Amino acid sequence: MDDSEIRSRIDALVEEEHRLRESGEHTDEQRARLRQVEEERDQLWDLVRQRDAKRQYDEDPDSAEVRPRSEVEGYLQ
Repeated sequence: MDDSEIRSRIDALVEEEHRLRESGEHTDEQRARLRQVEEERDQLWDLVRQRDAKRQYDEDPDSAEVRPRSEVEGYLQ
């Protein structure tokens, strides 16, 4: 995936997240989907940051890989 594809996917996830949040009361299924959307979005933002860092240090950005959700979601803010 190149940067534009990653950012397009992030944008789509953000739109879906907004739709889910605005839908009022949430079913268990909607809450699960919202969590999945948030986690995938976080993984993709992490991937963007990895790719940017690799470029900064003259490394191949395509060598960046999506990290596991458990790792990304465990980062301190």
